Amino acid sequence: MPHTLDADAVRTWCGLALDALGRAREEIDAINVYPVADADTGTNLYLTVESAAQAVTAAFDGHAAAPGPAAGPSLPEAVRAMAHGALIGARGNSGTILAQLLRGMADVLADGDGEIGAAAGPHGEADGLRRALRRAAELAYRGVAHPVEGTVLTVARAAADAAARTEGDPAAVARAAYEGARAALEATPAQLGVLALAGVVDAGGYGLVVVLGALAEAVSGRPPAAAGRPPAAGSPATGPVAAPEGCPAAGHTATPHGSVGEGPGGGPAFEVIYLLEADETAVARLRDRLDALGDSLVVVGGDGLWNVHVHVDDAGAAVEAGIEAGRPHRIRITHFGTAAARRVHADEPYPRPRTEDTGKRPDRPGAEEPPGARADRAPRAVVAVVPGEGLAALCAEAGATTVAARPGERLAAGELAQAVRRARAREVVLLPNDAELRHTAAAAAAQARAEGVRVAVIPTRSPVQGLAALAVHEPGRSFDEDVVAMTSAAGATRYAELAVAERQSWTMAGVCQAGDVLGLIDGDVAVIGDGLSGTAETVLDRMLAAGGELVTLVVGADVPDGVAEHLERHVRDGHFAVDTVIYHGGQPGVPLIIGIE
Repeated sequence: MPHTLDADAVRTWCGLALDALGRAREEIDAINVYPVADADTGTNLYLTVESAAQAVTAAFDGHAAAPGPAAGPSLPEAVRAMAHGALIGARGNSGTILAQLLRGMADVLADGDGEIGAAAGPHGEADGLRRALRRAAELAYRGVAHPVEGTVLTVARAAADAAARTEGDPAAVARAAYEGARAALEATPAQLGVLALAGVVDAGGYGLVVVLGALAEAVSGRPPAAAGRPPAAGSPATGPVAAPEGCPAAGHTATPHGSVGEGPGGGPAFEVIYLLEADETAVARLRDRLDALGDSLVVVGGDGLWNVHVHVDDAGAAVEAGIEAGRPHRIRITHFGTAAARRVHADEPYPRPRTEDTGKRPDRPGAEEPPGARADRAPRAVVAVVPGEGLAALCAEAGATTVAARPGERLAAGELAQAVRRARAREVVLLPNDAELRHTAAAAAAQARAEGVRVAVIPTRSPVQGLAALAVHEPGRSFDEDVVAMTSAAGATRYAELAVAERQSWTMAGVCQAGDVLGLIDGDVAVIGDGLSGTAETVLDRMLAAGGELVTLVVGADVPDGVAEHLERHVRDGHFAVDTVIYHGGQPGVPLIIGIE
């Protein structure tokens, strides 16, 4: 069923794009060979869209908290929030360009106080979307100092061209843009020699195709045809593609200036990114100065706030240029160093860059790191996401660094990455303890690896799986052996939780009414009951019918006294040789979490 192009559609688009980029992140990272083969394009795009999605969510939350009748944000408010969030959270070359694409769309969709929204009707919305895609492509080309075809820019322009040729409602226009982008993506190796030599499509372009697919799904109500999996670099299935006439010769890499370098190791040593508060005249001078200093220059934004991205050999000069132009902040300097010549991790097709040691924490520019702090790092640590104070204390007692989960709000990758930094260890095991956090945890791990920390994510889907993993954690083992043991313990733990239905809904177990107690086993509703104890007994009996030696009960906040002890007696009386352990987790909104080992 087609959806109106309104604020809800924007929020849906951001959520779908974030989930889709989470699934495609590693694939996109793996084919990242241009402009630098640093294997981070998928991660950078994910973090950029995550920032955009958080800004849109904040806009909705702000309206919900305002006094008076409940009303959500308008379309202009939602798209402006999306564009601003992407701008301040943009990462890397592709993320910065994506932020400019979203700004271009917002310029059109936010124009006219919502006239492009529902009041305009399907034809007005479709025309607005066509113009928004065109504006997006135009602004993206302007933001790049030396545009190169065969990149995300080409894909964006093709999407706008396809949309312009399409009649119909917004869903038809969005699908056409997606299909046009897919076709352009497949042609990128014929336009850019470095892609042809590696046998891959452009990584940034692939990420944009994913984002446009999410847009098509948001306004049409159904997912578009899936894009084909991009070939991995050097894939025997595809092999190198012959470089077209006019492209660089084998063994060389085109730079954004169109010259030929010695591959990633022959380019500038540093990536410099910062937000800048400055007027347009000062930014114009800054572009000229940075263009003379390096390459991959992208300056995007407007209205006094800009995101600056450049690759240079003199990082200090790039930052000084920003100081002369205005007020730079959130300065991030990444040193490519010798990373292009070797792999940091055997399971990564391309090495990660490392954040330059400037004596400042990478997540907090300007905050001094104590001398010798890197040498003081612990050998290994565990970082665990926990939903309640009791669980946090339990995990902390076992030596883990904890991150508090917030009910109804997904943690950001930056928060998990900061927890990894706070653990101050050379090796970190990350326990997300929530199926919804798997992509977020993977992106956080990628950030930490780029800063020189070895990180493994164990895909724990429940706090009880995290407890099982933490119970067998042994720092004295090798890192790989410890991760295998913890993963095995988590995988051997089945999990369930009880929740209270907020409204009538269809479930796997039938129709529930508001106030019913739901028993979810492995994430799916399996039992619908009218009381906490009775529903929990049914869930326990079903799970123990398949066997089990240990039951873990994690009691939530506001659960009546005696419930856990009653369930312990139920297990002891009905199931031979099964032990029960009770923890008071204090988690809100989930009265009971159950684990069976």
